[in-house]
Amino acid sequence: MNIFKIFKSLPVHEKRLTIPTLLTLMRLLSTPIIVYAMINFHWGIAFWLIIASAFTDILDGYIARNYNQQTFLGACLDPIADKFLVLSVYFTLAFVQSPLFSIPVWFVLLVLLKELLLIGGVIFLYFKRAGLHIKPTMLGKLTMLVQILFIVWLFACYFMHWLPVKTYYTALGAVLCLVLSSLYQYVTIGFRYLRAYLN
Repeated sequence: MNIFKIFKSLPVHEKRLTIPTLLTLMRLLSTPIIVYAMINFHWGIAFWLIIASAFTDILDGYIARNYNQQTFLGACLDPIADKFLVLSVYFTLAFVQSPLFSIPVWFVLLVLLKELLLIGGVIFLYFKRAGLHIKPTMLGKLTMLVQILFIVWLFACYFMHWLPVKTYYTALGAVLCLVLSSLYQYVTIGFRYLRAYLN
């Protein structure tokens, strides 16, 4: 059974387009526009679109939790939209000459490797029928939040013509520690599922 058959078998209310899901789709669709603006050095447009994306990320979660609009579709799309935004901006800052701090290529590749390992692990456990229940941890949520705030801060530095080198490397180091910690946590959880399945 593949993911499309699983989605098709879900009840209608789990596939409905709620307001939070529409906000998530807006965030997902705005990411290519942000990248296009960055590539063409329209940093102001990119900055305000990133701010809007961060706001919709907070808003869709609030509406979904407090107005009974949580769905399987929304739960799948929300992390995809977040990861797509963060990775796209990282890649653009790493490979496009900009007036901002440049993101090290190794850092971008590390974040990408982390996401690929998580996706690969989920797929592996799914096909092993290891009883996997996909749910982001608090550390995972914190890591994504800090990465988005880090990106917003980078753009804010540009607008204020402020280039605090020590603060930048401290912030980059903090993000790196969170990325590695969340990766370790998810790998530990994955092995726990696998051991339970094998036993």
